[in-house]
Amino acid sequence: MCSPMKHVRGLFTTLVSLMILTIETSSGAAAPEGQMTWALHISLTPTWFDPAETSGATTPYIVLYALHDAMTRPSPGHPTAPSLAESWSASPDGLVYEFVLRKGVRFHNGDLVTGEDVKFSFERYRGAALKALKEKVTGIEIPEAARVRFRLKQPWPDFITFYTTATGAGWIVPKRYVEKVGDEGFKKAPIGAGPYRFVSFTPGVELVLEAFDQYWRKVPSVKRLVFKAIPDEATRLAALKRGEVDIAYGMSGALAEELRRTPGLTLKPVAGQVVDWVNFPGQWDPKSPWHDRRVRLAATYAIDRQAMNQAERLGFARITWSLVPASFEFYWQSPGYGYDPVKARQLLADAGYPTGFDAGDYFCDAALTYMGEPVVNYLNAIGIRVKLRPLERAAFQKGWTEKKYRGLIQGGNGSFGNAATRIESLVVGGGTYVYGSYADIDGLFREQASELDPKKRKAILHRIQQLIYEKVVVAPIWQNAPLNGVGPRVEDSGIGLVAGYIFSAPYEDVKLKK
Repeated sequence: MCSPMKHVRGLFTTLVSLMILTIETSSGAAAPEGQMTWALHISLTPTWFDPAETSGATTPYIVLYALHDAMTRPSPGHPTAPSLAESWSASPDGLVYEFVLRKGVRFHNGDLVTGEDVKFSFERYRGAALKALKEKVTGIEIPEAARVRFRLKQPWPDFITFYTTATGAGWIVPKRYVEKVGDEGFKKAPIGAGPYRFVSFTPGVELVLEAFDQYWRKVPSVKRLVFKAIPDEATRLAALKRGEVDIAYGMSGALAEELRRTPGLTLKPVAGQVVDWVNFPGQWDPKSPWHDRRVRLAATYAIDRQAMNQAERLGFARITWSLVPASFEFYWQSPGYGYDPVKARQLLADAGYPTGFDAGDYFCDAALTYMGEPVVNYLNAIGIRVKLRPLERAAFQKGWTEKKYRGLIQGGNGSFGNAATRIESLVVGGGTYVYGSYADIDGLFREQASELDPKKRKAILHRIQQLIYEKVVVAPIWQNAPLNGVGPRVEDSGIGLVAGYIFSAPYEDVKLKK
């Protein structure tokens, strides 16, 4: 037993005080008023209502930040701010982590948030990084109702990162309610501990939420939030111009420029942590052209990223040549590849494809065809003949995680974490989106996972990223800068409040003008 827990230094000396996050009490707060409406570039799915099924992508957090709350969560001014857990600590040997829960916090149905809910939420988790979490956590104890203790098999420097920021495992659901209604019943009528409670959901149309006036941090300013599914970009812009919605996500190119020129509307680019790239799932098949590094390199040289950035992102994206955002811990800056279609054609010829080859389908999220279309055109221009296959986001993500696609896949990820969390889900064998892997990269990843010396761990993670670059495991496109539109009624959209996050959050901080 490790109680009482001791203060220790280094990575495993983690005692986070309540002072990191200023708590705004609800006493005397004004009652929530008005309605704020979002035009989403995708259709929501009930899968995203349940933290247990978080896929490691950014999109579910559109809902999670409203309906649910987490042990810690990325918040304004702090990437790992105390939330349901007011503090936590680690034992000197790094094998035990203990969380102290905030007292008096309730779910929307009135049940208190307890250690049993925390344990239950972790044990039913089945989303991204499930293998890493379940392999390394040997047990969960509840010495007191408001105290939860995690025991690890071996020291794991990234436990807090994986548990509380990079996955949905630390987002807490009410045990008694979920056991009563079941997983499917929970998706139909979710109950959480977040600033907004569920009102209604019409698939393909809208999600309606209402302020939860007992939210521990503060009473939300806006009474009702409505999220409308409007996949067509021109229709989203028209709705914003007419005042039918207050915020429109996912603008691009000429329509984003039109939005910027429209009086009363504001273009809101956000420098997030979303990185986009082209996946080569055939590279592990000896019979596939993609097995040849020269072919993968040719595809990489074929893409004019700077031209795409100016045309579609109005110059706001960053060309970083990496799967890992430049803001992440342990990021390694690669030399890059450049744009050289002549070299690309020569590489194809050297690989035995002087006239190119038929590469099948190029699968992408339908909301991101503004990116997929030019990439497909660039590939076709050098002889890699592909056809664009856009799919609605939920279906696209499902097919990707179930490894159903052949040809090429346009990947994108904006999840929280660090270089290790990105590499785990996107490159290492067994990862959520991984079709195949390289033994040297897998070995180095296992080595860094238990390395306690930060400098040595950084060197290993840098070497992994260098190998990803040298092997051309993927063709990086850019670190995206999503472009959004904000209407005249909005005082604070919440976009950009949480560093790296591309959508509105936290919702209790969004405001309408009085």
